[in-house]
Amino acid sequence: MSLKILIVGSGCAGPALAFWLARTGHQVVVVERSPSLRDKGAQIDLRGQGIEVVKRMGLLDIIRNNCVPESGFQLVDSTSTIRASIKANTSGKGRQSLTSEFEIMRGDLVRVFYDATKDSVKYMFGKTVDRFDQLNEEQVMAYFSDGTSDTFDLLVGADGQGSRIRKAILPPSTPDPYLRLGIHAAYWFVPRIETDTNTFTAYLAPGGRAIFRRSHSPTESQAYFFLKDPSPDLASIHRAPVTTQKEFWAQRFRDAGWETDRFIEGLDTTDNFYTQEIVQVRTNTWHKGRVVLLGDAAHCPAVVTGLGTTSSVIGAYVLAGEISRNPGDVNQALRNYEATLRPYIDEIQNMNTSVIAFAFPTTWWGIALLQFVASVVCFLRIPDLVNRFASENTGGWQVPEYEELK
Repeated sequence: MSLKILIVGSGCAGPALAFWLARTGHQVVVVERSPSLRDKGAQIDLRGQGIEVVKRMGLLDIIRNNCVPESGFQLVDSTSTIRASIKANTSGKGRQSLTSEFEIMRGDLVRVFYDATKDSVKYMFGKTVDRFDQLNEEQVMAYFSDGTSDTFDLLVGADGQGSRIRKAILPPSTPDPYLRLGIHAAYWFVPRIETDTNTFTAYLAPGGRAIFRRSHSPTESQAYFFLKDPSPDLASIHRAPVTTQKEFWAQRFRDAGWETDRFIEGLDTTDNFYTQEIVQVRTNTWHKGRVVLLGDAAHCPAVVTGLGTTSSVIGAYVLAGEISRNPGDVNQALRNYEATLRPYIDEIQNMNTSVIAFAFPTTWWGIALLQFVASVVCFLRIPDLVNRFASENTGGWQVPEYEELK
């Protein structure tokens, strides 16, 4: 049965779902609040079972051609002396290292999914879903910001970790869906200089501060500031005016050392700046009636896991697969979607908070200890051996086979 489906959000998860739904004959509309395709953003990657999904989409080679040529990871001190390094696993066997074989800029991946769907999916930019009503057991009415409205057989909230769709379907008594890790992050682009390399470079400073540098083009590099600070007051900084946000990051990192001054100067000229609190999204359900959540809106695993994009792509495949496998019974499809995907999400959200604390030392002694441990582990080539012989499938969870999507 052909369904009329509204997807809210045109990031990675929404268009990935639209790809499968359009392929199987459904009428798909994607609504996006931005006036145009949101094809900017930081460097992301695909790992584990997500690589298998894009392979089934027939887009693996296109994505590979758009990848960033990142050679690996290195930890440096204030003089740029390398204290530990891990090469990317390009053997085609085992598990991806800290640098995936499929590193790609977020905007490039969004464009790949958009180009694969723009001829079969209707995209509406510059509009939002102000509210929606469940008309009955089979239809939902969406009211748009331009005053129009329409009915759909299914509404999909793929609108990120701050999802308004999620807020609308959860009961008022629902506990806070955010597991707050006490970590905050900002990134922006700076002009690339001669000493920038295609290696993911990390530097640690006291006070729970970490600085990353990655280079994705001959002219630009990316600066990332991460701050471990459990103060609940910091959550508000991400809703402040951009000038206030930039002043905050400059003030907290000004004495951090290494290339900090250069990165802070870049704040004044960048047109690609973003800041966020690092959280996990955990809810007891991902659907209500004919409304369902997808990607970060349903189960954001947190940036520090490196599995946000991967889990979104996998979730899109499972949701589309269950809809196709249960024609005429959308409610059963949504129940199966959650039952099938939940074990994988539980696995990737199971983080050891003591490891996170160790990764963000507050003192020079803590940094020295981390550098020593990392140097010994890398000298013994333990990460290379683990990645070479470990399974690429996170937690051993297998991607379901949906013959209906072939």
